[in-house]
Amino acid sequence: MFCYFITVQGTIFPAPNFNPVMDAQMLGGALQGFDCNKDMLIDILTKRSNAQRQMIAGAYQSMYGRDLTADLKEQLSSHFKEVMVGLMYPPPSYDAHELWHAMKGAGTDENCLIEILASRTNGEIFQMREAYCLQYNNNLQEDIYSETSGHFRDTLMNLVQGTREEGYADPAMAAQDAMVLWEACQQKTGEHKTMLQMILCNKSYPQLWLVFQEFQNISGQDMVDAINDCYEGYFQELLVAIVRCVQDKASYFAYKLYMAIHDFGFHNKTVIRILIARSEIDLMTIRKRYKERFGKSLFHDIKNFASGHYEKALLAICAGDVEDY
Repeated sequence: MFCYFITVQGTIFPAPNFNPVMDAQMLGGALQGFDCNKDMLIDILTKRSNAQRQMIAGAYQSMYGRDLTADLKEQLSSHFKEVMVGLMYPPPSYDAHELWHAMKGAGTDENCLIEILASRTNGEIFQMREAYCLQYNNNLQEDIYSETSGHFRDTLMNLVQGTREEGYADPAMAAQDAMVLWEACQQKTGEHKTMLQMILCNKSYPQLWLVFQEFQNISGQDMVDAINDCYEGYFQELLVAIVRCVQDKASYFAYKLYMAIHDFGFHNKTVIRILIARSEIDLMTIRKRYKERFGKSLFHDIKNFASGHYEKALLAICAGDVEDY
């Protein structure tokens, strides 16, 4: 009997005894004057769930007649501003915001497209598309189509449909799919690439778990290693991201964070995006995977690379504890 359960946990939870009016009042005070009280901002915004932050924003608007996010943008600067403002977006709007900025302006941030679209559920993708349309009056699929190309584009376009099968696993079909994947890694024709991405983008996670096990039996190779050997460029990176998310999404994000911190000289945008986006989903699990795989804690590595209130805000989202030093 096949079983597919991975228990995950976030780091930010709804605050008990929540009072949005009091929080809005405290934030109003913190944002007054020349030098705002950044510690207060961190203490409130990183200790409330996203739904609670939306209620605080509503109370703030009623109380002061101003938009809280706009005031944060005006009063803060640099990466600290990115964190505080990022926390105020509802999750679908935050994904939409990140995708928009990944595609607009000079060049495309393919790594951002890969990270978001390879890891989100059908429901998250549907809400993200809606938010994108509302915020930017643009169609997400059309923007992806115009900003990317080749099999990389085809795979992204498949993922952004948000039509992955859900819930069931068929062992007989898994053996067939594994054979198709194995052939796709041998032949590497355009048709085989299409079949490869169709399976990876459309089959359910439990089904793909079985497919990868069958693939290992047929080829003697891990799916990620096989893709790395056979393909290159952003197409290869996207396929690997999908496989890693199927195998263990928290491990995928731990790896992305490690690369962002160590290989890219602390790539702030990636670190901020993952910490905010995963804070209520699986960030505690990501922290555990990070420590298991890389020896040092995420808390420790952020302390080494970030500083000031920016560091404090990131560590507060991580909800680090004494063991993490």
